[in-house]
Formats: sequence, structure tokens, C-alpha cells
Amino acid sequence: MPRLFSAYVIVDWSAAAKPTTGADSIWIGVLKRDIRFRMAFESFNPPTRADAEVRLNAILDDLKKRGERALVGFDFPLGFPRGFTTALSLPGETPWRATWDQLARMVKDKPDNTNNRFGVGSEINRRLTGGPFPFWGCPPKDTLTTLQPKRTREHGPDDLPEYRHADLAAKGAASIWKLYYNGSVGGQAILGIPFVRRLRDTRGDGVRVWPFETGFKTLTEADLDGVDAVVAEVYPSLLKPQPAPGEVKDLAQVRTTAEHFARLDEANKLGPLFGPAKDTAADVILDAEREEGWVLGAGA
Repeated sequence: MPRLFSAYVIVDWSAAAKPTTGADSIWIGVLKRDIRFRMAFESFNPPTRADAEVRLNAILDDLKKRGERALVGFDFPLGFPRGFTTALSLPGETPWRATWDQLARMVKDKPDNTNNRFGVGSEINRRLTGGPFPFWGCPPKDTLTTLQPKRTREHGPDDLPEYRHADLAAKGAASIWKLYYNGSVGGQAILGIPFVRRLRDTRGDGVRVWPFETGFKTLTEADLDGVDAVVAEVYPSLLKPQPAPGEVKDLAQVRTTAEHFARLDEANKLGPLFGPAKDTAADVILDAEREEGWVLGAGA
């Protein structure tokens, strides 16, 4: 059986508020065939999200021109915990897409990385609870009545869940409600989802977002006929990457993740990772497909 993909593009995202490179910035790792048809890795470290968007589109344009299908992994959640769309009374039949559209309307992310992620979190808190919950975490200067630097209370039975099903399956994944400090995937998701939305919409039906547009199921070559790229959420920490001497941790993460999925694909073991683990409850599968998304490889 042939590989499902011939290139593996992994993006380590950043919610930085100014241009930055090196540690804790955006890294794009690309594992693809060189002119001798051997798999070769290259990396890019764009200083801003705007630069990353230009670079990523150029990478995908090149791969499409070469007729090479790509797996594109982002290290932030592509969906929110179940019930989020209903709680915000967002319109539409498709919860994940309603959330993506809402964030695209709210987020202001300038070419120099200046952004309003704390304002977005604060406004969503206002609409959901009228107070500083469920989003939390910000610099003291950004404190508002509806967003506090520290978490103000635990999640109760009547609140939106603190974690998605996938976060629990990934063991150790942070909650999307955390907007600041180490592991603050909430800020990355708020800024990253509109980025992925543009990527998906600009490139049309050649791009499929897993599991929302593919189904939460084993993927086969037939499923991907006519598809240039599959976008998925990845969690590099599942692989415990070890940086080489002098290698930035973020670079090691994208390299290790790309190599991992390439090895699985070579062994015809990647397709099943796009489906749920055995005995996964039907409601978990439905939540993943409709609203929450999933982490590629979590729970496998």
C-alpha cells in the first residue's frame, strides 16, 4: 500500500504579541522528498503569524504543484469543549464552523503580532457567564472584570467542561480556557483558528480539516482522492521529543512529530490513527466530529 501522504508539515504555533524568533516562537517543520526522492527535513522560523501564513501557503503551493499530498499538523486545539457553540447561541448547523466564524469576526491580529486575544477571551466570558470565567490568565495590565490573571474558580457540573475528550485522552494537555503562562493553548487557539480557517477557505476543497470534514474514522487513499492536504491537531509532547545538541526545543518538536507520522505512514499504520480507539463511546465520537476535534494519536 502506498503512503497516504508524501509530505508532513508540522506547525509549532505562538500567540506572541510582538515579532519573535528562536525559543517559544513559530516553527514550521517540513519533511518531504528531495530531488533524489529521499525524505529530507527543513525548518522555518517566521517572526510573525503573518509571515507564517505567507510561508505556509508557499509550502503548500509548492507541494500541490509537485502533486504531493501533505499532512499539516497544528499544535493547538481546533475546537472548543462540547456545548460551547450552544452556550454562545451561535447560528448554523455545524458547531465547529460556527465557532470558527465567530472567532474570525472577533479576532484582530496585526502584521506585527499585536493582537486582542485577551479582549476576545474577556468578551466571550461576558457572554457566557458575565464574569471572569471560564477563560482566565492575562498580564496584570490586561485585567478586566471579565478576565483575571488567575483562575477564579473550578468548573462545576453546570459549567462547560474544563477539558475536551481529546485533552483527557492526550494525558497532560492543557485546558483551552487558559490564556496565559506556560502551556496556554487558549491564546494560541483564539489566534490560530482564524488562521486555519483562512487557510482552509482560501485553498478550497483541496484541504480537509480532520475530523470535522473527514469523519473520525480510519482514512484510506480512497477517502483522500482529490485532497491536497489534511489539517489535523497534533500534540508533540505525546512523543517526548529530545532536542539535538544546540537545537531549540520547538524545532525538535516539529522535527520529531513530522518524522513520527512519516514512519507510521511508511508502515501503513497512519490511517487508523485518524479513527477512534477501540471501545470509544458513540457520544465521544460525535462530539469530536461536530465540535471538539481530536488530537492525532491521542488515546491510541
